Amino acid sequence: MLPRGFKQMLAEANAVIETMAVQDAVALVNDASVVLVDLREAAERQQSGQVPGAVHIPRGFLEFQVDPDSPMHNPAVTPDRRVLLFCASGGRSALAAKTLKDMGYPNVAHIAGGFAAWKEAGGPVE
Repeated sequence: MLPRGFKQMLAEANAVIETMAVQDAVALVNDASVVLVDLREAAERQQSGQVPGAVHIPRGFLEFQVDPDSPMHNPAVTPDRRVLLFCASGGRSALAAKTLKDMGYPNVAHIAGGFAAWKEAGGPVE
């Protein structure tokens, strides 16, 4: 048993991050001040679809693509925008939201239930 396993890390993240209800996230899909970030792997997106307009940043590349000083920076994701993160079910996005907070992103949340909840709530999928 690890002294600090994934369950503890998720509990610590959930204690300090914002979790957004999926219905509230769906309502923001066309808001230009909001960027949706899909943390799932490419194979997951191919298998189950994707949110139109969402920026794809696999979880393993997050820190590199959200840091403006990184040569891998994705200019769609900046600290001055509202950043909504999602993965398949909400675990990776909770950890990622804490990471962005730790990096200094002031306006970040993860979507409760992830992409599965998004589809179930009738959010747009392509």
